[in-house]
Amino acid sequence: MFQPKTVGLLLAAGQGRRFDPTGIQNKLTYILDNGTPVAVQAARNLRGAVTKVIAVVRCPILAQQLAKAGCDVHLFSQAEESGMGSSLAFAMRHVVDAMNVDSVLVALADMPFVQTETSRKIAEALIDGVDIAQPVFRHQSGQQQTGHPIGFSKHHFPALMALAGDIGARHLLHEFSVHHVVVEDAGILRDIDFPSDLRRY
Repeated sequence: MFQPKTVGLLLAAGQGRRFDPTGIQNKLTYILDNGTPVAVQAARNLRGAVTKVIAVVRCPILAQQLAKAGCDVHLFSQAEESGMGSSLAFAMRHVVDAMNVDSVLVALADMPFVQTETSRKIAEALIDGVDIAQPVFRHQSGQQQTGHPIGFSKHHFPALMALAGDIGARHLLHEFSVHHVVVEDAGILRDIDFPSDLRRY
């Protein structure tokens, strides 16, 4: 029986200057309270939901950590100058090189609190035939807020490959219909920009 193939793209090439303006401490290698580096935790959570994870990195130490975590790691030395859009396009080149990939799940390495079940639900929505899927967290007030990771079917692969600079795929969310998946996972909103964002994992 044919099994649709969803690949996770972990964008882990940022420097995170707001976390440490000196540039000494890379936020993605910062150790969480459970003893796991930030990006490695994000990778582990993602790997449980997809066929494989392609990680785009700039830091050699982080590359080693993510490789040990089971990711297919690719160094992108121009990441800081190029921006997130270019990093995503770079990752997509390796997706296109692979056979029979039907969709991608784009995740951010500075979001280690996203639950695996959330990523699995987004992947399942893609398997069911939606073109773009995004998680939504419903607050106690009733307000809904969208987050990450975001899934794209192969219909959008050409557009993702054409990204450049620091502009990511957000424009696709405005141009096309987005299937929202309601989840009870506030981790879809929690990225780490400052040390104060590192509450106990």
